Amino acid sequence: MTLRSIGFSNYNALQVTLRHQMSHGVQFDFNYTYSKSIDLCSDAERLGNYGSLNFNGGCQMFNAWSPNLFRAVSDFDTTHQVNANWIADLPFGKGRTFAGNVNRAVDAIIGGWQLSGLFRWTSGFPYTIYNNPADYPTDWYWEGAAMPTVSHIKSGAYHLADGNVNLFPDPTTAEGLFNPALPGQVGVRNFVRGDGYFGIDLGLSKRWKMPWSDKQTVALRWEVFNVTNSTRFDFNDQNSSSASESNNSIAVPNFGNYTHLMTNPRVMQFALRYEF
Repeated sequence: MTLRSIGFSNYNALQVTLRHQMSHGVQFDFNYTYSKSIDLCSDAERLGNYGSLNFNGGCQMFNAWSPNLFRAVSDFDTTHQVNANWIADLPFGKGRTFAGNVNRAVDAIIGGWQLSGLFRWTSGFPYTIYNNPADYPTDWYWEGAAMPTVSHIKSGAYHLADGNVNLFPDPTTAEGLFNPALPGQVGVRNFVRGDGYFGIDLGLSKRWKMPWSDKQTVALRWEVFNVTNSTRFDFNDQNSSSASESNNSIAVPNFGNYTHLMTNPRVMQFALRYEF
């Protein structure tokens, strides 16, 4: 086996940013990106350190004599992406909008709280449907990609009646929409889109100055990751091999079923720190 770097890529995007510097206790950044990335081969960071050496996923050139046959959107391409971050002083306590005339004891409880957060949402990530295992139409070392028989297939993350979550709304029908690549072909790369990413992280914090010294403080922080406990499924951990070359009607067990999440469950952490 010989490895070398060839090919090209291009990226075009519309990027919009709305930024508000800290004023009246509020600061935020809002970003939207509409983009398209195209290349001959690529590795998404989510594939891990050895993505390019995996048989399913990662970057392989199935036909080194005609590399443009595998030209498609990049593995990391996301058409839409929205992210935001913010810091806001809550309007409670002495000198604030609500309860602005409370005494020092009450203000020590309800005043001075600050809310910060991160938000991210993306449209679905692209993915390649491969031939059934042990089907090598062009390059024996690499399993070929499947050939779709239609111009578009509905895909994403669908909850099926049997309790599974699948890349397709009807995996039995979807399986029949792919043919194995013929000798000399490489199939179609990144033809379907899986789940996108969604996450919200929040932090609530407060700082108290010590009555004997303004230089000594106690800081309390409560952080919650994935506040909504949302689930997004990782299509790099599902059965993505279509029907075999000998019989396109053969049912592939669990075709398109997700097995892992791209998101982590909700996690909380608390911190209490004395600074001097």
